[in-house]
Amino acid sequence: MTYGNLSPSKAKPVNIGEVVEKARDAFNRGITKPLEWRKKQLKSLLRMYEENYNVMIEVLQKDLRRSKTEAVLLEVEYLINDLKNTIHYLEEWAKPERPSKGLVNILDDVVVYNDPYGLVLIIGAWNYPLQLLLLPMAGAIAAGNAVVVKPSELAEASATFIAETLPKYLDSDAIAVVEGGPEETTELLKNRFDYIFYTGGTNVGKIVYSAATKNLTPVTLELGGKSPTYIDNTVDMEVTTKRILWGKFINAGQTCIAPDYVLCSREVQDKFVEYAKTILKEWYGEDPQKSSDLCRIINGRHYSRLQALLNASKDKVAIGGKSDSQDRYISPTILTNVSPDDKIMEDEIFGPILPIVPVENAYEAIKFINAREHPLVLYVFSEQKNIQKLFTEQTRSGSLCVNDTIMFYGGKE
Repeated sequence: MTYGNLSPSKAKPVNIGEVVEKARDAFNRGITKPLEWRKKQLKSLLRMYEENYNVMIEVLQKDLRRSKTEAVLLEVEYLINDLKNTIHYLEEWAKPERPSKGLVNILDDVVVYNDPYGLVLIIGAWNYPLQLLLLPMAGAIAAGNAVVVKPSELAEASATFIAETLPKYLDSDAIAVVEGGPEETTELLKNRFDYIFYTGGTNVGKIVYSAATKNLTPVTLELGGKSPTYIDNTVDMEVTTKRILWGKFINAGQTCIAPDYVLCSREVQDKFVEYAKTILKEWYGEDPQKSSDLCRIINGRHYSRLQALLNASKDKVAIGGKSDSQDRYISPTILTNVSPDDKIMEDEIFGPILPIVPVENAYEAIKFINAREHPLVLYVFSEQKNIQKLFTEQTRSGSLCVNDTIMFYGGKE
């Protein structure tokens, strides 16, 4: 089967109000709450992953020219492993809890039941079009909810795959797919949901949040931002450079928790660039455009945005800086001696361009970070415990990761 011909105008027309009401009715009739129904859906979803393993790799290749290794590591196996974990722990998670009691209710029998919210809307993103939609969907199903999912229209092959494949494996009365673009998303948000999960850009996130407040609907927003990376001179520079470059250039930098920019001394900057030249050549060869391991930019609009950033930073290019509009290709690029006022520092880059802003020390780096919006992730590369502690205590971020990238933990036991 060929995927990838879907656009907002080609999406199968549906009455969104009817889709929403059908799913809500399924929840109201108690279809989704029994543990056996949840297990059945999750096991069917696992079977879908296993039976469509190569197809999932194919659609990611079509949308992003994702290499097989990246597709397997970052999406397909990620989804499978997470789902197996969910199935394994489902009964334990669903058990009623008996909280500690105080003087007022010490003689009472107190039980907390983990009930589902009801009808959940999940709006996915194009940069990891399978993982960022199907993973939260599995969680919503595990919790006993009915679900409406909206895949990103920008990842056309993935959206088509989801729309055509999910109904073959899951209960279509309680789990629905709505295809399309901004118009369909706007129409969805006019309906009342009991929970909304959105992954994507900040501007659309604000629209989703505003729509949710009209019904006091709880929301999870997984947005982006400029995630800084600090490096001092105590680290193993070769290992550090590899870890930062990997975190930056997987998926062509189109990762919400990718290192957005580097803060370090000029001495460290020079060492980083020298190692980067060797490492990037080892990874992608003399001509990275010919490498099968580099993704492409999702579409022409995002390519043009990144090209404009490159054009404004031509005098700062230390590595890369090459591009091809027909191929939507931008080479892995490192900019040096970047000023805080440069255009590249205004918004999240979301592409394979890594600017380095020189700072004198950790204190100046912290001051720089705290003068801006709190980042989604902060990366600190230092072997000094006091420096690690300094960033932990004097900065705020969604997560802080020491001496690695992408690896983060955002929950609690």
